[in-house]
Amino acid sequence: MAEINLLRRYPKGKRNVQKRAHAKTDEHVRISRQYGFEYFDGDREYGYGGYRYDGRWVAIAEDMIEHWHLGPGMRVLDLGCAKGFLVKDLMKAMPGLEAFGLDISEYAMMNCEPEVVGRLHLGDIHDKLPFPDHSFDAVVCLNTLHNLKHADALQALREIERVTRDSKAYVQVDSYRNEEERELFLEWVLTAYTHHYPDGWKKLFDEAGYKGDFYWTLILGEDTESQ
Repeated sequence: MAEINLLRRYPKGKRNVQKRAHAKTDEHVRISRQYGFEYFDGDREYGYGGYRYDGRWVAIAEDMIEHWHLGPGMRVLDLGCAKGFLVKDLMKAMPGLEAFGLDISEYAMMNCEPEVVGRLHLGDIHDKLPFPDHSFDAVVCLNTLHNLKHADALQALREIERVTRDSKAYVQVDSYRNEEERELFLEWVLTAYTHHYPDGWKKLFDEAGYKGDFYWTLILGEDTESQ
């Protein structure tokens, strides 16, 4: 198990934390957690504010392929795959690689990239995954695990271990390193149920028996926009 940033080449965006903090209500959280149109393609106060393919995942796919020495005929699973952008770019970066995804959002499944139709499964990552033991050469779960409650997050990590060969997995979760970052996180977050300092996440990983790699999504002061 190693702390490694496989999303280091993902472009940094700007978040207007102050604007969302002023507008955020329980209703925003409720609607966002439905993972429907409003979350992906509605107003920014509900989520992404437009979740569209632009090729930015190609660089991440390349780094994952290099990290796990993936090649044609090998199988990769993206848990929390949304519209399948990473699934698409994994196959683009390595022709012949068999990439699949799973997501809870029916809206995302119905609006996925044409290249991944038939490769995405509708489901919840904390349920028993519809795949045999050790059936994937690598499994990724990006910014999804924290959207589960503690017990469900534990089960999801155990399922990741079950379907992955040789613990070749990567989990990235929301976190914070100090009180200032925690306050920014709480002002911005809409969907997270479980969140910890890094040591808290590592404790949860140990409790689940998760042996794969991991890293943190941090909301930093320099990432925010002024109003």
